[in-house]
Order: sequence, then structure tokens, then C-alpha cells
Amino acid sequence: MRFQLLDIVFNPPHPVTGEAVPPSDRLQRVIDHAVLAEELGFDSFAVGERHAGDVLSSAPTVILGAVAARTSRILLSTGVTVLSLLDPVRVAEDLATVDQLSRGRLEIVIGKGNEVLQYPLLGLDIGKQYEYLEENYELLRLLLSGEDVSWEGRHRPSLEHATTLPRPFDGPFRIWHGSATSRFAVELAARWGDPIVSANALQPRENYQVLIDHYREQHAAHGHDPRHAYVGSGSGGLFLADTTEEAVEQYRPLYEGLVRAQDARRHDPAAVGKVTSFRTIEEAVERGPALVGSPERVAEKILDYHRSYRHDLQSVSVNHLLEPSRQEDVLRRFAEEVIPLVQAEVGTTLWTAADERRAAGFTATSSVPQPA
Repeated sequence: MRFQLLDIVFNPPHPVTGEAVPPSDRLQRVIDHAVLAEELGFDSFAVGERHAGDVLSSAPTVILGAVAARTSRILLSTGVTVLSLLDPVRVAEDLATVDQLSRGRLEIVIGKGNEVLQYPLLGLDIGKQYEYLEENYELLRLLLSGEDVSWEGRHRPSLEHATTLPRPFDGPFRIWHGSATSRFAVELAARWGDPIVSANALQPRENYQVLIDHYREQHAAHGHDPRHAYVGSGSGGLFLADTTEEAVEQYRPLYEGLVRAQDARRHDPAAVGKVTSFRTIEEAVERGPALVGSPERVAEKILDYHRSYRHDLQSVSVNHLLEPSRQEDVLRRFAEEVIPLVQAEVGTTLWTAADERRAAGFTATSSVPQPA
């Protein structure tokens, strides 16, 4: 299995103290964590994108450019590029710039996003979010894969003999598709033979598993090579302590604050995947995707979810409201105590030399389960 550190760059005030991290400090920690992730042997570092709420990732390619300048080996990614909101021409230009700066260490994840307030803010109709996603994705593919592009669609002006610059570092970088609540994203990925990343953050396991299973069925139905049907999985937060009981008690204030903040938004009751299905930290640990516990318990939980998802990539995030030293401690313990336990049991060809669609500037070492 491969491992990724994701930062959506949430920055709400602390739910207990009310204190907020200054934006300059919060953004600097993103860069510092990317450097640390590389030092610790994580395979990938991803930055999210949001344009509403207490989030500082409205310019993810700027952040990734800074990360590219501070790192040399780790794969860079997005989580997700909210392509429904964006002009594919600018996306191609911005991300190809990151691809060049990192010398080919880029793969991206696209999606419609999970923040409804972004659409009116940018003057877009949320009722057309899937139309935007499909059209923008297909144009982005054209722009990345070729020059002198002529194109006509429904939601942006047509193009005549367009070539975006810079070009990608060494051919088009791979595009993954984020999956959370609907079949649309996994069907789009399957149609084109692309991999997916399941959010696996707020809902019961079976809600995500049905979409993963549908993706694999559709990928095969379209005649694509199953070797390329890679699946990634997110998680409902990461926190480690010496025992699971200690981890639960120490993480409880932050988790309960998260639930209160979600409740305060008063989302449409019919909306799916906007708030957690697990009201208590105990429920999130026992039945949900939260990776909270001892290193051994967290490794067991990742392996348990792997039996359902058969995923190749595990993405994790640490809560920014922890003390910076505690955030780093959690990441170090995860890298040193959890990852080896999981990789001893689960292998993958993702990003190895056997994965011919991997980023041009990144090759991971072989991931084959080792005997105990």
C-alpha cells in the first residue's frame, strides 16, 4: 500500500479556546509538513481546494509551487482540484507549471467539491455541477495531451487552435477522480480508464464500498486493463497515542467541536455526505473511518478497510488545531509504527516501475508484503 498526507488547509478557530492560527503560520505549516512527509517516507503529499468557509486552500497551485521548491522526491497531488468551478485552460497552465517546477512529480485528483457555497460565490449554477465537471475534464484532457486544440462545448467559449503553456514535464500527468456520494464521478473515471480516490471520511463504510465496487464493474465493462484500476481511500482524521483509550480521550474535544461546527451549518437534510454520520468519537472509532487509536489499532483498521475496498493508496490528515509538535509526533509515529505494519500485509504496483502511467518524475520502491 502507498501512503499520502493530505492537507485541505482548514483553519477554523479552536472549538474549545476559540483561538485561531494566523493564516501565515497555517500556510507555513503546510509547507513544513510536506517537507516532513518526504523525510518520513510518505509517497505523496496533496493539497485540497476550497473557495468558501474557514479554509485557506483557494490557491492550491501556489501552495504546490512552494512545496515543489522545498522537496525533491515526494509525489505532489491535489485533493481535490474542484474542476467544476474552474476554467480548464487556466487549470492546464497552472498545473503544468507545478509539473515543470517539480520535474514531473505531479498527479492530480479532480472532483466537483463538497462545499455548496463555492458555486454562488463564483457565479455558477450548482445544479449543473456534474455537467461542468464532465465538460471541463474532457477539455482538460485535450489540452494536456495535445497542442493546437480546437474545441466547442456548452459552458465556456469555444477554442480555436489553442496551445497551453507550459506543456507538462513529460507528457500528460495522470488524473484521478474523487468519489464521495454519487455514481457520476466513478462512472466518468471508469469510462476513461482513470483511477479513483474515495473520500471515506463522513459516511458508513458500505456507502463508499458500493461506489468502489461500481467503479470496478464499470472499468471492466469499458474494456480497460484492470491493472490500471487503482483505488485510493481517505480517512476520518488521524490521531495516535500509546493506547486507543488515551487517543480517544485526547482527541475527544476536537472531534466534538467538529460535530458542533457541522451542525451549525444546518445543511439541507436531504444532502448526503455533508456532515458526519458518527455523532460521538466512540462511534467514529468503532464503526467509522476515523484513524484514532494506538499505532497497532490504526494499522488493524486500515487493513480491515482494505479487506472491503482493496485500495492501493491510503490518504491521511492530521488536525491543524493540535499543537505543532503533536502534529509532527503523530506523523512520525504513523510513518514509523503504522506504515510498516500495513505494508507487511498489503502490496501494490502503484507508482512502481510496473505502473507505466505513473508520474514521469516519480518511482516508488516495490511494495510487496514481506514475511513476518
